[in-house]
Amino acid sequence: MKFQGKAFKSGKFWLAEIPFLELMTQGRTKKELLLMVQDLFITLADKKGFEVYVNCSKDGTLEIGSNDNKVMVGLLLKRQRQSNNLTVQEVAERLGSSSKNAYARYEQGKTLPSIDKLQELLKATGSVSDLVISQARFA
Repeated sequence: MKFQGKAFKSGKFWLAEIPFLELMTQGRTKKELLLMVQDLFITLADKKGFEVYVNCSKDGTLEIGSNDNKVMVGLLLKRQRQSNNLTVQEVAERLGSSSKNAYARYEQGKTLPSIDKLQELLKATGSVSDLVISQARFA
């Protein structure tokens, strides 16, 4: 799974926005900015061995990928849930489950959902944004 964002210069600093995760960071140089994006994802994931790759095209489009799709999906679900002020229990109930453990396994990066299941999980987190997932990028 890869996330997209945008890098741009604003005054003395370079800024990066990753809209679907509602994340933003900055750096003094473009190189420092890319390291800050990488560090942001690694810090949020807090998983041993988790690596992040950040590429920036000439037009400033960022592509952020990793060595672990389960963790990336977990970050996505957690950020969407938090941005909608929901608890893990509330999301589990929206999924029709009385136990929060099944949903929590996705958010913790322990289980990788199918594309259809991911769409269901995002809907339960209250996500109103459209997310386009191609199987080639997800696998």
